[in-house]
Amino acid sequence: MNRLLAPLLVLSFFLATVHQGKAAEAATNQYDIVVYGGTSAGVIAAVQAKKMGKSVVIVGPDKHLGGLTSGGLGWTDTGNKSVIGGLARDFYHRIWKAYQHPAAWPHQPQTQYGNKGQGTLAIDGENRTMWIFEPHVAEQVYEDYVREFEIPVFRDEYLDRESGVTMKDGRIVGIRMLSGKSYAGKMFIDATYEGDLMASAGVTYHVGREAAATYGERFNGVQTGVLHHAHHFGILDKPVSPYVVPGDPASGVLPRVSAQPPGEKFAGDHRVQAYCFRMCLTNHEPNRVPFAKPAGYDPSQYELLVRIFDAGFNQTFAKFDPIPNYKTDTNNHGPMSTDNIGFNYDYPEASYERRREIIKEHETYQQGWLYFIANDPRVPEQTRQQMRKWGLAKDEFVDNGNWPHQLYIREARRMVGDFVMTENELLKRSETPESVGMGSYTMDSHNVQRYITPEGHVQNEGDIGVSTKGPYQIAYGSLVPKKSECENLLVPVCVSSSHIAFGSIRMEPVFMILGHSSATAAVMAIDEKIAVQDVDYEKLSQRLRADGQVLEYSGSEKRTTGKGVSSDQLKGIVVDDAKAEFTGTWLPSTSSSKFVDHGYVHDGHQADGLATMTFTATLPKAGEYEVRVAYPANSNRASNVKITVHHAAGSSTVSVNQKETPAIEGLFVSLGKFPFDANAKATVRITNDGANGHVVADAVQWLP
Repeated sequence: MNRLLAPLLVLSFFLATVHQGKAAEAATNQYDIVVYGGTSAGVIAAVQAKKMGKSVVIVGPDKHLGGLTSGGLGWTDTGNKSVIGGLARDFYHRIWKAYQHPAAWPHQPQTQYGNKGQGTLAIDGENRTMWIFEPHVAEQVYEDYVREFEIPVFRDEYLDRESGVTMKDGRIVGIRMLSGKSYAGKMFIDATYEGDLMASAGVTYHVGREAAATYGERFNGVQTGVLHHAHHFGILDKPVSPYVVPGDPASGVLPRVSAQPPGEKFAGDHRVQAYCFRMCLTNHEPNRVPFAKPAGYDPSQYELLVRIFDAGFNQTFAKFDPIPNYKTDTNNHGPMSTDNIGFNYDYPEASYERRREIIKEHETYQQGWLYFIANDPRVPEQTRQQMRKWGLAKDEFVDNGNWPHQLYIREARRMVGDFVMTENELLKRSETPESVGMGSYTMDSHNVQRYITPEGHVQNEGDIGVSTKGPYQIAYGSLVPKKSECENLLVPVCVSSSHIAFGSIRMEPVFMILGHSSATAAVMAIDEKIAVQDVDYEKLSQRLRADGQVLEYSGSEKRTTGKGVSSDQLKGIVVDDAKAEFTGTWLPSTSSSKFVDHGYVHDGHQADGLATMTFTATLPKAGEYEVRVAYPANSNRASNVKITVHHAAGSSTVSVNQKETPAIEGLFVSLGKFPFDANAKATVRITNDGANGHVVADAVQWLP
């Protein structure tokens, strides 16, 4: 052996041994807190743990930090921004700072982009936050976090879901990856979209929709007959046949349509809302990559889309939401859009291999959808030409063919923990205990299935958009399992909630809020040497407030924007539909020009006599009161709505023509004057029995 070479080999061997030793040491180190999952919640949780003086590691399958926030969802779903605090708000402040540099605007002048988006200013100079951004900017902010706080990150590491979680005395001791690396900790945070650590630790969870009756909800379970947003077929000029030969069931069913029955209305099922990729597109030619034909492209998969175009659909580009530098966050919109309805049911509990297949299938479908619209001659020419102007952004997702690296897992497993958040808490029908953060976005479920109606038409099902009527609190108990199942795990993403409540909680700012709160509780549990379920809430809330978290809404619950008239501003005693008792099906809406508070409800033109709304008030003084009912008029309303007033002399039923605009300020109609006793319940009951159109309920007013 060469005398000069030998020492080099020895040195090389020595350095390699040291490197391997350090790697092994890192793989088996004892951390205070182990965060599984590099999502937005995972990074924020790790930062908070480090800020509180604890050692922390992020480990998980992610190659890129930030999940959906850096994976294409730059048009942030925020709701009321005033309740986004703590490190979540710091994230959006850092986004704002990133866009103050001229280098952040290589394609578009900052002054040209302006202040747009989500109903409020995107660039908010007063609060120094920015809520709309490009994927690579968000990813850089997360990378800055882990570098600044010196947080070790182990990427592309998959939990051994079969035997990789070691439990002792009701606690997770350590977790092992498929690579063989192990991570031990005092506390664990599952920040994944799938809840793999939670499930592998034996914590109870749910997949799919609960029945509406499970938690006493209106909007859970199968939602046949419920049509919201523009994701259904009711917006078309004519119905669409699901059969290969239109109108002929014997010819077979088109691709992307299920021949299975949709299930009983309001019943629970195994289905989860559709996934898609939030694409970053551009029509700026120097930065545009034309849509390519994907491998496995099959134009027959889009035959249904041709029929949708033929039926009058012309909203293909309605959700090409503008973000900086002539780019978009492009989301699903319309009866057959980027959502891959019905192809994700097994994803939550599937093997890693099967998940990769599902992700690839979604990629092929969505890339094929783009290519089909841009090139197939059956697509309307104007739409085809416009789509050809768009393409993938050349400077985004550069290591993944400019395609988003994160599939939008809108819903997977949901923990059944110490407390279950339901629509009743979000709508303030029930009190929420021990708030650790707030949400405010619409309860939003995308479609769950595409089925065939009894009339032989194709229909999407599961699309729900229900206002929470202001911000709501999120319970600490929804972040922790039952104590009997695990004492040192927190779950800020797959939180303990019903399907419809999760439809609002699942927003990325909320995940960051809950990641912050989870880490704070984990540190306190370490310091006190107690289970996470036993953390003193007063101490926890005090620390969260000190760190800028918003735990209650300081504004009026009845504050409205736009078309709503606040019930606080009306005379007498006013009871809004949100506080009424109901039977049957009532669907929320805000589409009319004027209403009380945050919206109103309608019966969907059922005319079955099963839908009732009962408004109840306790009047302070005996005497005669004028009783008024508010409703937004429309030509599709019933002209014979039966409304019964229960008063001191008995009851009186009045028929109201809801086609006619209410005479009192365009809002209320008088039912008459009636006697009432003091401190006795006064009720007004609206029913859809025998109605010849939609029955609407908004508010009832008692005037002395």
